[in-house]
Amino acid sequence: MTATTRFALPLLHAGQAQKEMFHNEAVVRIDALMHPYVLGVGVDSPPATPEPGDAWIVGDAPTGDWAGRDGEIACWTEGGWRFAVPCAGMEVWAESLAQPVRYRVAEGWQIGVIGGSRIEVGGVQVIGARAEAVATPAGGAIVDEQARDAIAAILNALRAHGLIATAEL
Repeated sequence: MTATTRFALPLLHAGQAQKEMFHNEAVVRIDALMHPYVLGVGVDSPPATPEPGDAWIVGDAPTGDWAGRDGEIACWTEGGWRFAVPCAGMEVWAESLAQPVRYRVAEGWQIGVIGGSRIEVGGVQVIGARAEAVATPAGGAIVDEQARDAIAAILNALRAHGLIATAEL
């Protein structure tokens, strides 16, 4: 069977018998992968009573019908289990986690990790690349402990969120 490169969708050939079987198989795979969502991530055992359309990301030690399918997306259909090998950058909504899961070739499935260089709201950048470290206030002729404590708290919050680097002491 000849298939597409990325998702192994079966291709039809001229004069092929039972074209509807190949076409239907491709449609079932497209249905599972067009806007993918899964019920669980890292699951090793197939559920006992899945419903058609239910899907999971198979764990590292799969058993039963999932044996040898680690890291793949398993989707239950009226015709049984269908599996899809993830490709780089694929993103799946994980219902059990209420967050996205993204596939990277070197790292595998990453839960809740979003990469980027900046965040914009209404066309205005609100978060960009991490800024240089800002030193905690020290010294001065007049020491205002409350102001110093407030500034230190702001800096610590920015450091904790990764928005500025940690100051070297």
